[in-house]
Amino acid sequence: MAGSGYTVSVSQKGLISWVFMLSLVMAGDACLWCGETAPQAAPIVRAVEDRYRNAKTLKAIFLESYRNARDTQQVESGTVYFSRPGRMRWEYEAPQAKLFVADGKTVWFFVPADHTVTRSPMKESADWRTPLALLMGKAKLSSLCDRIDLAPGLPATTGHVTLSCRPRGEGKKPASASSAAIGGDAALATPDQPFDEVLLEVDRATGELADVRVLQPGGIELDYRFGNWVENLPLDESLFHFDAPPGVAIVDESAAHP
Repeated sequence: MAGSGYTVSVSQKGLISWVFMLSLVMAGDACLWCGETAPQAAPIVRAVEDRYRNAKTLKAIFLESYRNARDTQQVESGTVYFSRPGRMRWEYEAPQAKLFVADGKTVWFFVPADHTVTRSPMKESADWRTPLALLMGKAKLSSLCDRIDLAPGLPATTGHVTLSCRPRGEGKKPASASSAAIGGDAALATPDQPFDEVLLEVDRATGELADVRVLQPGGIELDYRFGNWVENLPLDESLFHFDAPPGVAIVDESAAHP
């Protein structure tokens, strides 16, 4: 169903692919799995990392598109906020109001039309947005890519270039538990969800991230277009806390999926 059923499926499962990739654009000092970066891609990777390294807060608008092998497409849009350390708020505005909040320890996903909110510890969450909290952490783009290269073809936007990230191989282990811990949650650095390739459209001059396209097995594509990035704006702490409204049922995701 294209209503809340689809929405929950994509938002709670499909988002981690792009989320995990976008989360890595916040540069840092740790290299958990050192992937290979092609020489021609290295300047672009540095530009992306430099762009977001010193941001304390971020805000952007997003357009999320989902397409499956049957060429069925669904589109959602809204505004997203990030704040150090590892906090975020997704405000879905169309076609249905929804809210996803991560306060650094717990993630909340609220669909007002369903009168239900799901809750899980951040380090245990299976939600595909959770690793995006790394955007306000310290991971390098190479941390979760076996290889980063320039993708063939040109983006539609003049001055942009596309990076291709291939998934890291199986069996690789982090150098140590301490180096894997980002913001105190090592699990955030090791998403196991499969993807074939992630394409990141970047402004060559500024390093600003414009688009993330996730290619998944079975012909599934997730595309996330971003715009109006704003850095270091004052954000009220209340944005990153969630209190369930009266009459709303709270479902513990960890209890539902032991």
